[in-house]
Amino acid sequence: MSWQTEVDEIETRRARSLEQGGAESVDRQHKKGRLTIRERIDATLDRDTFREIGPVSGYLSEDEEGGFTPANFVLGFGKIDGRMCVIGGEDFTLKGGSPSEAGLRKSVYAEELACQYRVPLIRLHEGGGGSVGGTGKAPVAAPVNRAPRFRSVAQAMATVPVASAAMGPVAGLPASRLVASHFSVMSRDTAQILIAGPAVVERALGERKTKEELGGWEIHTRNGTVDNAADDEPHAVAQIRKFLNFLPQNVWELPPVADSDDPADRSDEALLEIVPRDRRKTYQIRTLLAHVLDHDSFFELGAGYGRGQVTGLGRLNGQPVGILSNDCFHWAGAMTAEGAHKVRRFVELCETFHLPIVSFVDEPGFMIGSASEQAATIRHGTTAVLTVAMSSVPWACIMVRKSFGVAQAAHYGPDAFVLAWPSVESGALPLEGGVAVAFHREIAAAEDPDAKRCELEAELAATLSPFPRAESFSVHDVIDPRRTRPLLCDWVERIQPLLPPLIGPSGFAVRP
Repeated sequence: MSWQTEVDEIETRRARSLEQGGAESVDRQHKKGRLTIRERIDATLDRDTFREIGPVSGYLSEDEEGGFTPANFVLGFGKIDGRMCVIGGEDFTLKGGSPSEAGLRKSVYAEELACQYRVPLIRLHEGGGGSVGGTGKAPVAAPVNRAPRFRSVAQAMATVPVASAAMGPVAGLPASRLVASHFSVMSRDTAQILIAGPAVVERALGERKTKEELGGWEIHTRNGTVDNAADDEPHAVAQIRKFLNFLPQNVWELPPVADSDDPADRSDEALLEIVPRDRRKTYQIRTLLAHVLDHDSFFELGAGYGRGQVTGLGRLNGQPVGILSNDCFHWAGAMTAEGAHKVRRFVELCETFHLPIVSFVDEPGFMIGSASEQAATIRHGTTAVLTVAMSSVPWACIMVRKSFGVAQAAHYGPDAFVLAWPSVESGALPLEGGVAVAFHREIAAAEDPDAKRCELEAELAATLSPFPRAESFSVHDVIDPRRTRPLLCDWVERIQPLLPPLIGPSGFAVRP
């Protein structure tokens, strides 16, 4: 007597799990412009590499029709560019992604699996936080016989790269897990991120808002809830793949060095005049970065948040590096409370995964004024400064234009290799602030205070040359801007022996 009956039941349940919520539910999902979780997984991974974990988890219905209902969280292993990862996400075609008992267990097991195998974790979210079991009862709280569910979330962030995407409405527990990532992205047209949905908000607060008004992409890319927005779902997964391309599999490995066909000695003529001689005029920092980094390698993180500070990943002669700079189009690049939070998270990311940091400094200082005081800018800014001071990865710093005040310290890591462009100005205070403080009486007594202020600023501007710094060996060199890439590529070669001792868990891990 064989086990064929039981084997047939296994195959029936496997086939049922592939149907997800059924043809009608899948069709509704597609009509909303959204893929199913299985389609998302296939779009993210290398072709035919998905190996599912728990395909027959679920429950038998207790109604008259009976039948097997699969868990509404799909989980498994796969590969991205040939490298193993763990990937999973809610199945919105079953109960709107609100986890069933097995679905909740599988979602929590995703972090545990990534930590156990030391591979990156990818979450593709769409669903709510409320959950019911197959019988309508609340699911068992402790998943897979493990301790509190958020411990594994924290362990994953300290151990492996975690990248998450919001593909549709994401609320409650999935929203919390979405932001507990090293990189998060949301689809502009289909995703919203919510603590609670419109119905709950209206009932509790009397506030009537749509999902988009509560948690659309314009809100969450500006407040820092997510790092990036994507045009659509394929663009979101493309960003996840690119992000992971810069990172190691885990903290016990170094970031992968790629082959580069961009000459290390390339010297772009445009760098000679990219910074205007008129110190009141602006320039495009991203254009500057494109002239220095390997071609098309810059991947920006959080462009819509803390906009005076620019953070991202790039490559120099194939070596992955973290990029920190300022955007003078936003408050002249001054560091706001949001910008400080952004810098702190970014440095922690680089520290966790052993990414050398290249800083292009154009920092006029902390943003001033009543709004900055109310935002506790000095507290958040000091946190960023101390995070940088405690970092252990190699730093190279290019002084581009301004370097002033306490905030400038957030752009220079310990034992940094420091080069200055001839356009740089540095000191305790920006020129305008220094003149206003030191000469306020003289300015007030002048017949034309504005003219006197401009005269004093012009006189002092001539004293801000970087050459005295070089003469006193306060910087390693003053350089022709066109030599920036060759010198940084030389630096990348020199620091290679410094990287292996960094492997292992960081002294401080990334926090969301």
